Amino acid sequence: MNLAQLVDLPVAVLLGGTSPEREVSLQSGAAVAAALDALGARVTRLDTAEPDWWQPLLGNELVFVVLHGAGGEDGTVQGMLETLGLPYTGSGVLASALAMDKPRCKQLWRGLGLPTQAFVVLQSDSDWAAVMDELGAAFVKPASGGSSIGTRGVETAAELEAAWRECQQYGPLIAERLVRGPEYTVAVLGDEVLPAIRVETDNAFYDYEAKYQSDSTRYLCPCGLTADEEAELAALARAAFDSLDCSVWGRVDFMRDSDGRFYLLEVNTVPGMTSHSLVPMAAAARGLDFEQLVGRIACLSLEA
Repeated sequence: MNLAQLVDLPVAVLLGGTSPEREVSLQSGAAVAAALDALGARVTRLDTAEPDWWQPLLGNELVFVVLHGAGGEDGTVQGMLETLGLPYTGSGVLASALAMDKPRCKQLWRGLGLPTQAFVVLQSDSDWAAVMDELGAAFVKPASGGSSIGTRGVETAAELEAAWRECQQYGPLIAERLVRGPEYTVAVLGDEVLPAIRVETDNAFYDYEAKYQSDSTRYLCPCGLTADEEAELAALARAAFDSLDCSVWGRVDFMRDSDGRFYLLEVNTVPGMTSHSLVPMAAAARGLDFEQLVGRIACLSLEA
């Protein structure tokens, strides 16, 4: 399918929602909807936080999912769309659910021999000192969440317990061993692995402010790796993406330690599509502007 076939195609764009990532989703969804408008599609914008938002879905020939976080990126809305028989963008129910569930995703990767940091699922009765003894310095993060919301770096048992208490509002939490080194992200688009991006921030880590608000965050593409290193990173991204049965598009995030080893952080099945987002940057490095990227995602999804 080519972009010309999107002209007059009825497309519903799902955006907003009720997760902590709502504001980012509203920005991403507005950008995607504008791109589809420019491509000639007949676009209906649907905020899933609104009552009866689903009623205008029927009659659309594609649903473009731009919901970040719980309720949109975890297989929930994908299951609904499957039941209604509506084609939608991105990964299916199981892939979305697995990618969103960090403990199960990491367990799968470890079973396949893919490199990812050690982690512990935190509970109210966790032995905070024992967790720190096992992991050393760590990040506390939601077991199912994104955009670095509810993420805290900890170096002592007292900090770990305090972070757990502070971040409980975001649901179940894990502590993940800290890897000190540069962060990379690799976008996947259909059969292509796009150029890697190295992310640099002056913040303590690549947090919400660095991702969506700061103008000082640095995105390096080319990312400074040798050709062999970039090929290694691309192969690892493809393996991680395929291991979850993800499809169409997504983004795989990594850390690299001082010995040059890459560690998988997560797969994002509905990555951000804002002015600060990484997938559009990677696509631009491959020669695709934002409208072409959105159109490519739509076409790949209709062909799937």
